[in-house]
Amino acid sequence: MNFFDAQDRARRATRWLVIVYVVATALIVAGVTLVVAVAFYTVGETGRPADPSILVATAILATLLILGATVYKTARLSSGGGRVALDMGGTLVPADVQDPLRRRLRNVIEEMAIASGVPVPDIYVLEQEMSINAFAAGFRPGDAAIAVTRGTLETLDRDELQGVIAHEFSHILNGDMRLNIRMMGVLFGIMVLGIIGRLILRGGYYSGLASSRRNKNAPVIMIVGLGLAVLGWIGLFFARLVKAAVSRQREFLADASAVQFTRQAEGIASALKKIGGYTAHSYIRSVDPEEVSHMLFAGGIPRLTSLFATHPPLIERIQALDPGFSEDDFPVVAEQMHRGATRLAPVAGQARGLVEEQAPGPVPAAAHTRAEQRTIPASIPDAVARPDPQQLAFAGQLRRSIPPEIYDAAHSPEHAWLLTLALALDRNTPHSERQLRFVDEQLGVERGKQVRRYFGQISEIGEGYRLPVLEIAFPALKRRPVAQLEYLLELVRRIIELDGDVDLYEYCFYRVLTNSLEQAEDPSGRRKRHRSTKKAVRQAAIDLIRTVAHHGHSSPEARADAFRAGVAEFGQWASDAEYRDETLQTVPVLERSLNVLERTNSAGRKSLLQAVGKTVSHDGKLSVPEAELLRAICASLDCPLPPILG
Repeated sequence: MNFFDAQDRARRATRWLVIVYVVATALIVAGVTLVVAVAFYTVGETGRPADPSILVATAILATLLILGATVYKTARLSSGGGRVALDMGGTLVPADVQDPLRRRLRNVIEEMAIASGVPVPDIYVLEQEMSINAFAAGFRPGDAAIAVTRGTLETLDRDELQGVIAHEFSHILNGDMRLNIRMMGVLFGIMVLGIIGRLILRGGYYSGLASSRRNKNAPVIMIVGLGLAVLGWIGLFFARLVKAAVSRQREFLADASAVQFTRQAEGIASALKKIGGYTAHSYIRSVDPEEVSHMLFAGGIPRLTSLFATHPPLIERIQALDPGFSEDDFPVVAEQMHRGATRLAPVAGQARGLVEEQAPGPVPAAAHTRAEQRTIPASIPDAVARPDPQQLAFAGQLRRSIPPEIYDAAHSPEHAWLLTLALALDRNTPHSERQLRFVDEQLGVERGKQVRRYFGQISEIGEGYRLPVLEIAFPALKRRPVAQLEYLLELVRRIIELDGDVDLYEYCFYRVLTNSLEQAEDPSGRRKRHRSTKKAVRQAAIDLIRTVAHHGHSSPEARADAFRAGVAEFGQWASDAEYRDETLQTVPVLERSLNVLERTNSAGRKSLLQAVGKTVSHDGKLSVPEAELLRAICASLDCPLPPILG
């Protein structure tokens, strides 16, 4: 299943979720109304039915309560995946963490992010949980968070941890996170009346029978509380049924994607085997896992029947990866009695990881000059959100070969800000000097010197490092106040416009940076709910293909041929489109086109990327600027594209 099929599957699941929500709400409201009617009839002095106005008010109040609870929970989660991790008791892993186990976790996640073409997620550890489990939460890659339990860190080796993280990245890349967040809001609304019922019963129990003698309404309240608790169990039944129906097949797909990503089944299979033989298993105990059970790597709730289980049986998941495995083969894994005793001693050197991961590798294929070419994927849509082992190996090599000063700056909230400015500078020496003087004027000489140092080192290692370094720096950037990030975007915009001509190289970086920060600031995407007309979408698609053809080919004839090859993918929809050269294919036209196209549906984005791929591949060559243009287009369309290797 490719990225676009996964998106369609998530949308179908969302539609079913809405239907179930409406049905469950109607049934629960009817049940609440019936409970109130029975309570008044049973304990009333006259034995007559309750006043109809009371029942209508009850139904309205129950409906508003369910809807309000859903809206409240959804709004609370709209701040992104970090909110879920914090509610679960997660502790943020700082960018410059020194603990080797947490450093190893950060290294693995950074390599996965580079290989996937997405910003590095926020990283959390559930310190109170000694079980083996993990989850990814968020709306989009720009606001994603990955959390692992302490038991995961202390029990799994690097290959096993990599398999678990690859599984979670599958949920990030396939859009499962957005569905999971919506499910949390919806299911909280369904279960809220049960929570209220339990509170009423608990309060009635502690108040004792004496109060019932003084207050003749106490029996009514107790009956209502009991009824709400029963309805809460019904709500829980619906919630678990929905979670099970939506989640189980996705877990098999995520396991398969993790194997495809890492090209070895042993890592994730061994992690699952350890769960089966581990004394703490995968159960979450310090907080109620009910709301997030569908998001976890393995089942977090013990003793659920197969009807309600959010995950397939552990043995089935293992046998899908290792057919010869049987339940008798589970290893015996004891929980660490002295927590923390298994940790390795910290190593010297800021943010450089475990000893075995410190050795710098040779400069990888990312360090290309502009003139060098790269291999074009056979199909851009098929490459979206589908990193392979070669890209993962490339990402690990690239991360280790980043100069220490640049790597440390990317993990510092203060220095990541200055590093971003250095990444935005033009590689043309006269123009870059003018840009650096502008930085001196805006930030002062001392900060300007730091930007120059970063710029010099980035120029030496090659422009292919720009986007990966930005992806690593993203968590540190998000730590800055919103006003400072807005100022950063303003500075970057003024830097690239300083010579009056924004070239493609500068624009692509600015677009990726802007898109990532917007996702972090507005995870749910509510500020971009506008829709464009079919005519506007058609014109934007044609203008985009014209721009790609113009910047990717040298002669007017080659540009026209590439344009025709691209629009041919649209069929009759754009059969009368003509190529117009030169002045119309500017960066502002590209910007307007992407702003229109970023809200197209899954089928539209797939068709668009297929057309873009045909356009850039028409001459059989792909330069670094073209590769970055592809990344910028894909980022704008929320279609993460892994690095295109040389």
